[in-house]
Amino acid sequence: MSSHPEDARSSTAFLALGALGIVYGDIGTSPLYALKECFHGAHAIAATPDNVMGVLSLVFWSLTIVVAIKYLSFILRADNRGEGGIFALLALIPTGDRPGRRMRGLIIILAVFCAALLYGDGIITPAISVLSAVEGLGVATKVSPTSIVLITCGILVVLFSVQHKGTAGIGRVFGPIMVIWFVCLASMGIAELIKNPSVLASVDPRHAVDFFVRNRMTGFVVLGSVVLCITGGEALYADMGHFGRKPIQLSWWGLVFPALLLNYFGQGALLLRDASPATLANPFYAMVPKLVLYPMVAVATAATVIASQALISGAFSLTRQAIQLGYMPRINVHHTSGQTEGQIYVPFVNSVMAVACIALVLTFKSSSNLAAAYGLAVTNGMIITSLVYLAVVVYAWKWPLWKALPLVAMFLAFDLAYFGSNLLKFMDGGWLPITIGILLLLVMVTWRDGRAAMAASFALRPLPFDLFLEDVKQQKPHRVPGTAVFMFSSPFGTSPVLLHHLKHNQVLHEQVVMLSISVAHVPFVPASEQLRLEELGEGFFRLTANLGYAESPQVRTIMTMATQLGLSTDAAKTSYFLGRETLLTTGPSRMWRWRKALFAVMAKNAQSATAYFGLPPGRVIELGMQIDL
Repeated sequence: MSSHPEDARSSTAFLALGALGIVYGDIGTSPLYALKECFHGAHAIAATPDNVMGVLSLVFWSLTIVVAIKYLSFILRADNRGEGGIFALLALIPTGDRPGRRMRGLIIILAVFCAALLYGDGIITPAISVLSAVEGLGVATKVSPTSIVLITCGILVVLFSVQHKGTAGIGRVFGPIMVIWFVCLASMGIAELIKNPSVLASVDPRHAVDFFVRNRMTGFVVLGSVVLCITGGEALYADMGHFGRKPIQLSWWGLVFPALLLNYFGQGALLLRDASPATLANPFYAMVPKLVLYPMVAVATAATVIASQALISGAFSLTRQAIQLGYMPRINVHHTSGQTEGQIYVPFVNSVMAVACIALVLTFKSSSNLAAAYGLAVTNGMIITSLVYLAVVVYAWKWPLWKALPLVAMFLAFDLAYFGSNLLKFMDGGWLPITIGILLLLVMVTWRDGRAAMAASFALRPLPFDLFLEDVKQQKPHRVPGTAVFMFSSPFGTSPVLLHHLKHNQVLHEQVVMLSISVAHVPFVPASEQLRLEELGEGFFRLTANLGYAESPQVRTIMTMATQLGLSTDAAKTSYFLGRETLLTTGPSRMWRWRKALFAVMAKNAQSATAYFGLPPGRVIELGMQIDL
């Protein structure tokens, strides 16, 4: 018995090590560019002692309030059966009378927009992170900016080209590399702090207040660069299902937070001692001794690749969840691990992100130019997370408003300030993530509404199954050996594909199964609650599968599980019937014509149901149907 606590501690420590690579990759590489953007570039401020102390105070309190308090202490408690992320947070809101229909619709739109913004974040993060690391070569050598851009593009090409192999193998070295990275951050900071320990006085919030009083609007603009120190905060919540709350918190308090603070304070101490143009252009690499500059560039590049990997993998997971919840059309999803379901690869998303990342590097050419585009996606996501969290604590946890509002108001005070400061850089690149988010929001909402219009079209002509069964008894159609499985979105009534099949072929199999797959608003559904089998008589069965949004709907697995409920089938004598819909855009749906056309294009190019549901291709029959939206 005494060994159990030791095993638990060992497991927590192992998970905490893994969290260093996946969860903290993005925020852990922010020292490469965050402080630099405050004192160098288009929106920089003079590196006077008062300004340096003020910016450091803002960095300290941003990391403390937003990351340590908001995310680690509060948001991480809103887990959905251990899973995190904006969709998991949304699913916690109850489906009763509160909130009302309009409020619920607004919350859903906000959550979907937040998810869309995460794609923009996932595109910008690899570009700015790798580019900022490779820019260290410009400090070590006289390499041209063009060469830095080309080297960055080459690294990104390699990064995206190996995604199909999965993260299982490379994941084993993520943690140790990030340990080296954070130790380097701390060591560099300590070396500078020894020379000027007075910089530690910046933890006094009066330095931050004084900074805004003295600089006014200019100080508010600089806040848009300070926010770069907390990019990656969303990953703490989104990746909670992989590691758990305690390992993520252990990593933060045990290594990440101290290392980040030491490095930022070290950069500040260096700027107080040497505010030359060369130091201002890259204070991070200015701290590195020349003898170890090349190794430091290599470690920084490895760390940024890991940070990029975390965002890319997150985009894959987000895509699968969106497909399962009905916000995206079916696209090809590959499982790269036989042991871990969450390790997936989405070729289409990978290709789009690769092209977009390389295009950003070729267009913006430097991390400073990309920094303006970075903040708006992050700050938008922070605001939406706070608002959806407010809905959870009020409607799901039943907190009184006097308790919930002050807490969330504190979060929003920071979130809105960061958002407002980044909004000033909208024309300098901030338009990019907002544009990506709006376009993806339109796509996701159009797909959701289009599917709802299709379901309504089917609902206009439902046939109760008891009437269909009576007709079968009277007509006595010819029955052939084997099992026919008809995929049907609704667990009620009679499958339209079944009706279509009987009308035209005048034949039925000895055993007919109407299979409906629904997605619950939880990441995983216990195996004991996933299937329900109902015998309807005359060889007809209704099989209903209820899966979580983080689970893959593999029909062959479902049919195998159904044998435990008494459904006897022979895989060699089972045929699967699907509907192949042709969509018209002249129907009664309230969707605008252009949205109907967009939905039709997406439906036409969606992955086939055969591949998505894991059906045996040689045993699938598709029947054409025409639907007017």
